[in-house]
Amino acid sequence: MSLTLDLLRHGETELGGGLRGSLDDALTAAGWAQMRAAVQGQGPWARIVSSPLQRCALFSRELGGQLDLPVTFDKDLQELHFGAWEGQSAAALMETDEQALGLFWADPYSFTPPEGEPVLEFSQRVRAAVNRLQQAYAGERVLVVCHGGVMKLLLAQARGLPREQLLQVQVAHGALFELRVDAGGVLSEGG
Repeated sequence: MSLTLDLLRHGETELGGGLRGSLDDALTAAGWAQMRAAVQGQGPWARIVSSPLQRCALFSRELGGQLDLPVTFDKDLQELHFGAWEGQSAAALMETDEQALGLFWADPYSFTPPEGEPVLEFSQRVRAAVNRLQQAYAGERVLVVCHGGVMKLLLAQARGLPREQLLQVQVAHGALFELRVDAGGVLSEGG
């Protein structure tokens, strides 16, 4: 039996832009509005599973309270840890570390930011979370509130893209995408 996941990216954050990774930024008023607008008229969901970072968790708690849904948190749904690049913009990195940034953009699986999390490990972590969800909640529709990198990874896999194209997947703040996870863990994009 398949699981339906509605993936919601957090909205705009206070420190905005750049590689936020494991930094725990708060949402702006616009970020809250983006997320509220994205879920309007969507669902129904059986539950909400969220990254524990506040830009996801606070909205998840609010929505769970409004809809009377259980909310759980899974640290494996956190964003890629960018190491020494955390908090920096691509423009700043182009000035200080242009070659390394180019290698990362060309194939994020083959180049890891200094002191960062390898994308292969990130992929394994995220897929482990999705597999746990599939085993626990097959047959349900679950709202997963997470990050751009998590969503790019899952969408790229669902679309069958080569790993070098991971960062070409576009996921705006407050974007909502539907994925199906079959019993074998195979992803397909829905809706």
